[in-house]
Amino acid sequence: MSITLDTLTRRYGATPAVDALSADIPTGCFFTVLGPSGCGKSTLLRMIAGLEPVDAGTIALQGRRVAGPGLHVAPEARGVGVVFQSYALWPHMDVLGNVAFPIEAAGTPRRTARAAADDHLASVDLAGFGARRPADLSGGQRQRVALARCLAARARVVLMDEPLANLDPHLRAAMEHEMAAFHARAGATTLFITHDQREAMALSDLVAVMRAGRFEQVAPPQVLHDRPANGFVAGFIGRGVVLPCTVTGVSPGAARVALAPGLEFDARADAAVAGPAAVLIRPGDLRVDEAGTPARVVSCTYRGDHWEAQVTLSGHAALLSLPQRAQPGDSLPVAISGGWTCPGLLSGA
Repeated sequence: MSITLDTLTRRYGATPAVDALSADIPTGCFFTVLGPSGCGKSTLLRMIAGLEPVDAGTIALQGRRVAGPGLHVAPEARGVGVVFQSYALWPHMDVLGNVAFPIEAAGTPRRTARAAADDHLASVDLAGFGARRPADLSGGQRQRVALARCLAARARVVLMDEPLANLDPHLRAAMEHEMAAFHARAGATTLFITHDQREAMALSDLVAVMRAGRFEQVAPPQVLHDRPANGFVAGFIGRGVVLPCTVTGVSPGAARVALAPGLEFDARADAAVAGPAAVLIRPGDLRVDEAGTPARVVSCTYRGDHWEAQVTLSGHAALLSLPQRAQPGDSLPVAISGGWTCPGLLSGA
């Protein structure tokens, strides 16, 4: 089921939480909305689910309008399943009862519903857990019960509101694999809400970066990282710095960029023009090179599989990946082997 949002708006008082937002989410897509707290992510999800009214604009599911001026289709009539951050399991029911509930509610006989619920529990690696109460499970297990219940409901759109936020860090990576497998099994369109860019980049077909009720850019994860549309996306996705520069030459898909006299390099480019500009430099765009420009190490931080040094290069701050630790004050010869520039970076819009 596709999701179409057309100038969707929701206000609280005079402040828009979702501000004339439009998007087309293809059928079967794993679509992640990524943004800081308070940007309108959860409000958007609740509007699609039917848990929040629409002030303006429309929502359509597979071409069928479910919200708009004078129209509000009830949540249970939308074919939408929701996985909340709090899991929302019924504590008085055992695990099997929680998963069987939507099947029974659809009119399936109890015995058939519970047999189907057993199959769904097995699909999330919880076979044999049906007799337990939610309180007897770990956070990761409760999350998997919530996923199994969503599978059981046969929802054609699955909405997930920061479902991994309550898990311990060591469980999050394992649950990312569960989420990907769940999406493949369900065959549904998945809208996933998060403020964690690592989750977004790992799971998604498309990511929408949201700020102040609007989507700043919608693109596959690698495009967001390598070719951000503006300064906000560049700063929010990945690690790097946006530096003022001068474009001295333009060719298809590339630009010659000068950071300082004698410090020029080729960057990827989109609609670049000669003159003042800005360029995004990621740590991977810098390398130690004996023919490079001297850079002074300001600090050095261990990132798990490499060291990341903050350096000053011709008066500009930058980040450099290193195989071993450097000491503050060290001087390293550094060359720039890439970068990204587009008109949006200059304004930081």
